Amino acid sequence: MDRADVIILGGGLVGLALAAALDSGGLSAIVVDPADPAPRGSASFDGRTSAVSSSSMRMLDAIGVTGQVAEPGCPILTIAVADGLAPGGLHFDADEDGPLGWMHENRHLRAALHARAENGRNCWLLWKSAIAEVQRGENGVVISLDDGRKLSAPVLIAADGRNSPMREAAGIRVARWNYRHQAIVSVLRHQRQHDNIAYEIFYPGGPFALLPMIDDTQGHRSAIVWSVPRDDAAGWLSLDDEEFAAEAEAAMGGFLGPIAMLAPRSSYPLGFHHAAQMTGQRLALVGDAAHAIHPIAGQGLNLGFRDAAALAQVLVEGARIGLDLGDRQLLDRYQRWRSLDTLSVAFATDSLTRIYGISGRAASTVRRLGMGVIERISPLKDRFKSEARGTCGELPLLLRGLPI
Repeated sequence: MDRADVIILGGGLVGLALAAALDSGGLSAIVVDPADPAPRGSASFDGRTSAVSSSSMRMLDAIGVTGQVAEPGCPILTIAVADGLAPGGLHFDADEDGPLGWMHENRHLRAALHARAENGRNCWLLWKSAIAEVQRGENGVVISLDDGRKLSAPVLIAADGRNSPMREAAGIRVARWNYRHQAIVSVLRHQRQHDNIAYEIFYPGGPFALLPMIDDTQGHRSAIVWSVPRDDAAGWLSLDDEEFAAEAEAAMGGFLGPIAMLAPRSSYPLGFHHAAQMTGQRLALVGDAAHAIHPIAGQGLNLGFRDAAALAQVLVEGARIGLDLGDRQLLDRYQRWRSLDTLSVAFATDSLTRIYGISGRAASTVRRLGMGVIERISPLKDRFKSEARGTCGELPLLLRGLPI
């Protein structure tokens, strides 16, 4: 039987980040994932990108991931928020603390996290490994794989996605609803420079996010995340590249000049879920297994990275004083630390989605007035900027760029 300090179910971005964070703190981790790892590191660009907050980047640097990234991310120096193409809106600018975040291609993040975990002294990655049975008892966790191998650890981490089988098996209740929207993601080439500005343009049909990416040898690039009514998604996806580019250019008001499609369009349904608790008997949830929010503010992955940073610190500090890593009181510390932050971000993104989904001139006028108030009140504006950076509240050491 193979034994480690922690078993992590799921080798996605958050699961691998947690494994690397634990390794940097001296704890051993076994990552179990049924997927084939080859596409994670060798896939061609599929148009999927992530906005990584400044605090998340500090964590990735602290655990030795940034040196593995094949392509540097594009710094976000300004976030511009607008109600349609009407004048006014909000602008959050970078300051002496550095960029507000960075845009990365998901394939490069996956490959870097995979390489870091694979090269960790205390990490074991078991790909293409299906689970036959999970036993969580008073004395520990035992996992049986379908090939006959057995794994054991004091604690089990579910990083197995929004439909987490482990969460469901543990009987953890989830509040969930869907937004009746689909997100269409891709990458555009455009004539004018984006000046490192991330745009969030709100329309009654759904927000249109335009996110800066580093230039390539052919010119300027930006990623889009366009939320459209679910009933209309098939129609949008059926457009050819020229037709879709023309629609996107119109939604942008043409401020970046003529555009062309650079990557395949992909689409996924938008929904909300939030687990009633993030822990169970010898179990902790991280990332989408615990919560999923609307991409309206680009905080979904960052919430998962914050889970990983907090849980790694709780477990490493617990191990140093000789505690059982699956002890209820130790896991309760993680629950208390993360539950308020995840709930407040989930509430804020859900509220924004609903407020900006109200159509009509009167609603638009009220929204623009509200943005004008925030723009003029520095402390309130600074609070929103801190949320974008991921620097609010009691930050784990890794999110401050410090070792555990």
